[in-house]
Amino acid sequence: MNNTRALRSYVVVPARLGSTRLRRKMLLSDTGRSLIEHTYEAARRARRPVGVVVATDSVEIAEVIRRTGGTAVMTSESCASGTDRVAEVAAGLPDADVLVNLQGDEPEMAATAIDQVIELLEQNPHAPMATLATPLRDAAQIANPACVKVVFDDAGRAMYFSRSQIPFVREAEDFDLTSEPALFHQHLGIYAYRRDFLMQLASWPPSRMEQAERLEQLRVIERGHAIMVGVTQHTSSGIDTAEDYAKFVSRWQRAA
Repeated sequence: MNNTRALRSYVVVPARLGSTRLRRKMLLSDTGRSLIEHTYEAARRARRPVGVVVATDSVEIAEVIRRTGGTAVMTSESCASGTDRVAEVAAGLPDADVLVNLQGDEPEMAATAIDQVIELLEQNPHAPMATLATPLRDAAQIANPACVKVVFDDAGRAMYFSRSQIPFVREAEDFDLTSEPALFHQHLGIYAYRRDFLMQLASWPPSRMEQAERLEQLRVIERGHAIMVGVTQHTSSGIDTAEDYAKFVSRWQRAA
């Protein structure tokens, strides 16, 4: 008998206009639609959430979403991170059990991946947070600090996230990119939080490892809380550079 309780969830897409590496990337529209619209539509295709909200400090972004009939909430310009924006929205959603944080530059996130990260919290009632990873079999990406890696234990709890290669393979002959299960995993840009935990998380100061790696999720691990990691074969990477965006546009054109 399945006693898993269905959780009421919302997807919140944090989107700021002032990106540094790719100027005004949320409003780039070489496909005929802005990047933030693509991500919003990706979120809407998920089956489990009851709603999707874009959290932004930009009137331009909010207007783009509202013109399409979507929901946008203005958040403070002082938000230090996407997590802070999601927490601001969560404060106005007292009926939510779970908030899913889907980065605004993740237009190719699969609907099944969004549903999966919610289901991880349903299946693990004592875990306050969940995320996803995908097998990583590209040596160049393993060495790329822009590609965040994660290692997790046999129960699926995250042990560490890093921009460095983890695990480090001491002997070259053990560096097997074809092994099953995969030795290396790429972290995907999606999180699910229980609402009460998210409100606590947003109030905590950045931790030492978080500041060193520039990875917010390390704040959770350093405080001793579990992050469940689900493995998916779906691959999705955030758009950080002009090259990333050009590749996305090319993929979109081929699929159209």
